[in-house]
Amino acid sequence: MDVTLNGCMKRLAGIALFSMAAGVASASAQTSAPETGLEYLNVDEVNQWMDRGQLNSVMLVRHLLERIDKLDKNGPAINAIIELNPDALVIAEAMDRERKGGYTRGPLHGIPVLLKDNIDTSDQMQTSAGSLALVGQPAAHDAFIVQRLRAAGAVILGKTNLSEWAHFRDPDLPSGWSGRGGQTKNPHVLSGDPCGSSSGSAAAVAAGFAPLTVGTETSGSISCPASMNGVVGIKPTVGLLSRSGIIPVTHKLDTPGPMARTVRDAALLLNAMMGNDVADPVQKPHNLEAVDFTTLLRPDALVGRRIGYPAKFDRGNLPLLTDPHFSQALELMQAAGATLIPVELIDPLSEKVGEALQMGLKRDLPRYLTTRTGVPALTLEDLLLFNAGSVECHNQDNLIAASKIVFDEQTYNQLWQKIQSENAAAIDQLLTTHQLDALVSDVESPAMNVVPLAGYPGIMVPSGLDDDGVPTSVYFFGPRWSDARLLALAYGYEQVSHARRVPVFKP
Repeated sequence: MDVTLNGCMKRLAGIALFSMAAGVASASAQTSAPETGLEYLNVDEVNQWMDRGQLNSVMLVRHLLERIDKLDKNGPAINAIIELNPDALVIAEAMDRERKGGYTRGPLHGIPVLLKDNIDTSDQMQTSAGSLALVGQPAAHDAFIVQRLRAAGAVILGKTNLSEWAHFRDPDLPSGWSGRGGQTKNPHVLSGDPCGSSSGSAAAVAAGFAPLTVGTETSGSISCPASMNGVVGIKPTVGLLSRSGIIPVTHKLDTPGPMARTVRDAALLLNAMMGNDVADPVQKPHNLEAVDFTTLLRPDALVGRRIGYPAKFDRGNLPLLTDPHFSQALELMQAAGATLIPVELIDPLSEKVGEALQMGLKRDLPRYLTTRTGVPALTLEDLLLFNAGSVECHNQDNLIAASKIVFDEQTYNQLWQKIQSENAAAIDQLLTTHQLDALVSDVESPAMNVVPLAGYPGIMVPSGLDDDGVPTSVYFFGPRWSDARLLALAYGYEQVSHARRVPVFKP
């Protein structure tokens, strides 16, 4: 997450240049991607190829490993992958044997998936949040969502880089940088901002390193990198997906979420990760426990839907010129049958959000660290001492502040109750007053703050490229547990816009 809640989206206003200590790609020429077509197949296409015997999981994994070597570690050096799974080909072989024997576990059978490096895997890979302080013995157990992915037949291809400690180490930490992984680049514009903290997950799926990746968000960490890297990102309702086995900031807001190149692929990944985790503090409504998020994905999903949009984009207003792709997106939605209503979303500007996040880290991170052994930092104090003795060039002001804050469970819960209720009310009031099915916004909208603080769902969908080659996006959001409806609306827009663009690795 971006600990300063508006920090992530402020960078969306343009291309933020930054120093890349790990090596900057040469700006002398544009780097082309070696493509065969496999790297940009969607999940349905992969399954069709596999069913016809034209492809298998081992072939796909090998191809993606070669592509990662050429483009992530060499060439433009995107640096989205922090670690590859040495067991990936073994898993792929096992999935191929099952398929050859007539057994498939579902749509993700044999499909490679990359995980953000704050999601536990009990294999040979590290789970470090990008910090050298957690490098050592791997996690003892798979995160709940990883258990679900393995059961679905997914091939865990590796881990992706992130803004260290989910961008909670220090407010000045560059997006996409970690002490363990270095600096991730944006595959569309290598000198541009990849945003964070799920920088590697977004950059990897955009660059064709895997059809599916998993990110995490506290506030902006899926939506911002999804937008900047031109992919689909789902920030689910908090509690829809389990947080067990994921390095926390605060369980009040934390959530994993799918990142993919299409809405349907993201929905398939969401399906696979769903499940009833009794260890998670939020329990889903019973009617969501067996939901299929692909069932509402129809090309006519926008017909008859009432959708609120920022009033600044009302016809004839000057701000239309500041984001022409969003204006065009509104026109496409209207042409596809949606009724669009201009609204004003008011950001409550909740006080003490920073304090609430620091209290969350002080409460939840030590509990997670008790699950780890054989790593340098087993307590928050260990982590501070480790960072203080390292040669890294970044501070740890947020971690220090969290360690010093006075924690009280009742105060903590009351604080979050106030923050979440204020932000939820801002959205609910618009939905009720205007009888809306959902809302949509540009990335400069207050929604970028309000949605995550409310714990509500949001889906980022590509809308094109600006004049500098940086992706632009549309953000769909709505009330708690409206994830399936939002996916349908996002899919309807995607089908009429066809706006996603393949990266060209522009210097």
